[in-house]
Amino acid sequence: MARRSVLLVGSEAQPFAKTGGLADVLGALPPALQRLGWDATVVLPRYRGVTAGTVVDTFPVTSGGFTRDTRFYEAPLADGARAVLVDCPELYDRAGIYGADSTDYPDSPRRFAFLSRAALEFAARRETPPSIVHAHDWQAGLVPVYLRTLYAAHPVLRGTPSIFTIHNLAYQGVYESDWLPRVDLGWDQFAPDRLEFYGRFSMLKGGIVDGRFVTTVSRRYAEEIQTPAFGFGFDGILRARRADLVGILNGIDDVEWDPARDPFLPTRFSAADLSGKRDAKAAVLQRYGLAADEAALARPLVGMVSRMVDQKGFDLIAAALDDLTRLDIAFVVLGTGEPRYQDMWRAAAARHPDRVAVRIGFDESLAHQIEGGADMFLMPSRFEPCGLNQMYSMRYGTVPIVAGVGGLADTVADGVSGFVLAAHTPAALREALDRALAAFSDPAAWRALQLAGMRQDFSWDRSAREYVKIYERALAGVRR
Repeated sequence: MARRSVLLVGSEAQPFAKTGGLADVLGALPPALQRLGWDATVVLPRYRGVTAGTVVDTFPVTSGGFTRDTRFYEAPLADGARAVLVDCPELYDRAGIYGADSTDYPDSPRRFAFLSRAALEFAARRETPPSIVHAHDWQAGLVPVYLRTLYAAHPVLRGTPSIFTIHNLAYQGVYESDWLPRVDLGWDQFAPDRLEFYGRFSMLKGGIVDGRFVTTVSRRYAEEIQTPAFGFGFDGILRARRADLVGILNGIDDVEWDPARDPFLPTRFSAADLSGKRDAKAAVLQRYGLAADEAALARPLVGMVSRMVDQKGFDLIAAALDDLTRLDIAFVVLGTGEPRYQDMWRAAAARHPDRVAVRIGFDESLAHQIEGGADMFLMPSRFEPCGLNQMYSMRYGTVPIVAGVGGLADTVADGVSGFVLAAHTPAALREALDRALAAFSDPAAWRALQLAGMRQDFSWDRSAREYVKIYERALAGVRR
């Protein structure tokens, strides 16, 4: 039997380009699929500054009336998986991946329609076509549409099933309808049961309506997005696809995020020996300029590594911060975001210089040290499709305090491996933190919480097995 293969398409992947969790998924999932016996190739643009790969093909790609000679660079990933980087400088050799100065590029539909066409044309020229095409987020939303329309009678790709994954429903790729002919789609696609979305055209909707299966990144989020509260206008569309909508929890890189071999920690530790966690706590306190004496090491340390935006619950923290800073706890915060929240933490640090410290920006080594050195990790998100930091935290024996939404609810067991807010209110945040502090004061109870988190399997191998089940279900209904 021929080895099965999957072509993954998305706008970013580690280690080539990253703005968020999508890059982590598309960097880690292909090697995990490869380990399960699938040939896995991920296709993404070759953005400015990317030097990896060698040219394996060159040919003209057309999207609408836009045709450019395009180079395709191949770069190896772990375990035999590979990345293919689409080199079209006019579209991708720019200052930012999605835009400049917080504004999306006006030709975003062309940039990502071109990526979709390029990925499919590249696949069609290979000796063996992909068994499955797996598109990710709105930037690849036209891949399932093209397979259903432009490639429906293609000699190589006809009948190839597609899977579409929603990483964050808040980003929908919505544009004026006059883009349709410019991305090779007819006006028959501008209909309520097709790509029309409140008088405009949505690339995300294309992936949802034409993917054989639609997945998202946690079971709870798959349920939430079918409701008006979390659906961002797509809840009815997703309810119509309920039978084909599956939540698969993201994994984490359990090599990069492993306290037993983390090069950023001063002393490595594990579930069998947690003593090195104290050294990590001292190190992170020192990096923030806080005292690291015996009293400071005995005081609970709460960490945050986050975008400072409402989605991540910073409005809730703002409402509760005066109350929280009166407690005998310390905070270390790392991240960037809205100026009002950056200023909020700076002001709190100025008022409480012995117990509150913030670093505006991002620092990979510091992020690892916070995960390793904090006692608790705070994630009171309004919504969270999956979340990774709560999984990093548990792996490092750092007990998460989270909102009961999305992947946070799927991964953190209240009172067992962490603490879950009963509601999204300042009072509920304080109540969850009080329960965490009570547990912290009981060493045996605290160690049980730490070990319960550290012993969970959040590996990509677990996630990849679930994706393979979906691939096999899609293939079972396909006859080329």
